[in-house]
Amino acid sequence: MAKASPETSQPETPTFEAAMDRLDGLVATMEADKLPLDELLVRYEEGIKLVKFCSEKLTAAEQRIEVVTRDAEGHARLAPLTPDEADEPPPEETGVSLF
Repeated sequence: MAKASPETSQPETPTFEAAMDRLDGLVATMEADKLPLDELLVRYEEGIKLVKFCSEKLTAAEQRIEVVTRDAEGHARLAPLTPDEADEPPPEETGVSLF
């Protein structure tokens, strides 16, 4: 069976880290070089696509982050990890005094 040539194969989806590295390189090139307007626009468009890709990856990662906490009865439960909610008692414990 013949191998697919690079021109006919699907491009691989970059990792978040690879996309960030490419974005850093684009920004550095755009800031340092005197590029023609057409070249700047091409790099800008690529950068916008990378920003969108990275933003989507971060949103997906945030949705997966959960912390196991314990309720008043000692049962484990899952709670979203957010800085504002990490220090607050869970809703079922609000208003319950131990003393």
